[in-house]
Amino acid sequence: MHKKDPERVSLPFFGIPKLMPYVRGYGKAIFIMTLCCLLGSTMDIMLPVFQRYALNHFVGGRTLDTLPAYLAVYIVTILFTAGMNYICTYRAMKVEVSVNRDLRSQAFHHLQTLSFSYYNQNSVGYVHSRVMSDTSRIGSLFSWTIMDGCWHLSYLIGAAVVMLIINARLALLILLILPAIIVLFSLFQARLVRVNREVREINSRITGNFNEGITGARTIKTLAVEERIEKDFTDETDNMLRKTVKAARYRGLFASTMNLASSLGLAIVLWKGGILAEKDIGTFSLFMSYAEGMMEPVRWFIDVISDLITTQVNIERFTRLLETKSDVTDSEEVTALYGDVFDPKKENWEEIRGDIEFRDVTFRYPDGEETVLEHFNLQIPFGSNIAIVGETGAGKSTLVNLICRFYEPTEGQVLIDGRDARGRSQLWLHSALGYVLQTPHLFSGTVRENLLYGNPDASAEEIEKALKLVSADDVVAKLEKGLDTDVGEDGSLLSTGEKQLISFARAILADPKILVLDEATSSVDTMTEQKIQHAIDTIVKGRTTVMIAHRLSTVRNADCILVVKGGKIVEQGRHEELLALNGYYRELYTRQYEDEATASVLG
Repeated sequence: MHKKDPERVSLPFFGIPKLMPYVRGYGKAIFIMTLCCLLGSTMDIMLPVFQRYALNHFVGGRTLDTLPAYLAVYIVTILFTAGMNYICTYRAMKVEVSVNRDLRSQAFHHLQTLSFSYYNQNSVGYVHSRVMSDTSRIGSLFSWTIMDGCWHLSYLIGAAVVMLIINARLALLILLILPAIIVLFSLFQARLVRVNREVREINSRITGNFNEGITGARTIKTLAVEERIEKDFTDETDNMLRKTVKAARYRGLFASTMNLASSLGLAIVLWKGGILAEKDIGTFSLFMSYAEGMMEPVRWFIDVISDLITTQVNIERFTRLLETKSDVTDSEEVTALYGDVFDPKKENWEEIRGDIEFRDVTFRYPDGEETVLEHFNLQIPFGSNIAIVGETGAGKSTLVNLICRFYEPTEGQVLIDGRDARGRSQLWLHSALGYVLQTPHLFSGTVRENLLYGNPDASAEEIEKALKLVSADDVVAKLEKGLDTDVGEDGSLLSTGEKQLISFARAILADPKILVLDEATSSVDTMTEQKIQHAIDTIVKGRTTVMIAHRLSTVRNADCILVVKGGKIVEQGRHEELLALNGYYRELYTRQYEDEATASVLG
């Protein structure tokens, strides 16, 4: 899913002021880089002056009496310029990689604070391009662009000053090209910004399609939709090509027009300055050198203006990411007392018991208009085993999302141990949760490393106990290196059942007071399901368990079953009570029983 960006407005100064809070720490490094650039550029400006002196004295004056001193000063100037160039380049490179690192770290840090709704509304490619591609362009802006800008700008100003001192009339004729450049820039800016925005947005979609093509490779092959997936990808890349060519056409037209304007400077010198060649060949040479030397900075400014227009889009997208607010936040008072996810104050955390209550809760998803819950009330005492059932898409996950505080109620309260969950930190609650997903997720690394995500301080005995509790010890015993076996990216080297058992053990290792099972048996084989079901019957004791169930046979022993239909809770009670109602639950149960019986006969 990709969320369309809101309508944007052009940012002043290409959006650079918005980035200043994120790069203030590099002020000293950028200052040193800039100072060295200015000094090096000043020496560059002096080279035509050396040339003028040599022509007038050594060629025109036919005297070599000052040649030794001239050569000494000239060589020192060349060496000094080389030294300044080295320092500038080194500093620019260091600033670039440091800014990239810090911006990506800040973006990743901020992403950890955003609620589920952000990830539901934005694709992986959309987020990835902002964290990686956009930061790369911004890092280059604050290093190479600043360095080259200082060098070229100081050269233009210095050359103009020298020319004005030597021959003001000829200098002013050459400098008349600058207003023309400003006018042309204003004409091209808006179009270039618009086209480059479109290019960056298409690039985000291409990145997302590429990511799905890799992560969904198995699904693509089993559905035999390679041709369709390739066509979608090709259509996007073709669209990218068209937009990029359009942007290149604008940039090419802009650059050629600018180059034509800058070449006028050289023509003016040849036209008006030819008379000087007879009287003062050194001055004529100086003006020729400056007129030609000024063309490179002008060409650079042409390119950098286009790059800044492009980078403005990167800045807009990146700063919008950092300015995105989470739908679920802790108040300042809560953060001051309990800390946040990165700096918890665990010494102030109360011990969680596991009582849960929905008190007059009304809920709508942030990106939806339909009310999912309305004035809903429910008490889940500590130690209860609650099951939530219903057809796919009925809204079973809503209650769990509210219990886990992945979303906030639109109205009403969700209470944990008799107190509004918003009165304590998110981390306080999440640290007491054990969550087993329908589709298990393992991190790259070993089995042991994955288990320790549940409890970093777990001992070998505790790990072994957790594995035995969920019958995952047999899985580990079969692995070549046991707990030190690498699981691959997202656990790709293990079967779905093996991943599920390990993720189950990881959740148990945290010894959670509230255990959430999100259709934990729906994607595993019958034997693994029996192991998990046996584990569930054991581990639910002494903790509050909320189970989203697809197979109704797994919820018969639940203390309370909530039946969801169309996003609403239509029935609730124990298994026998719901069957006796002859309502929707009985219909679901009977239908599923008949389907399983038919499948058994056909099998």
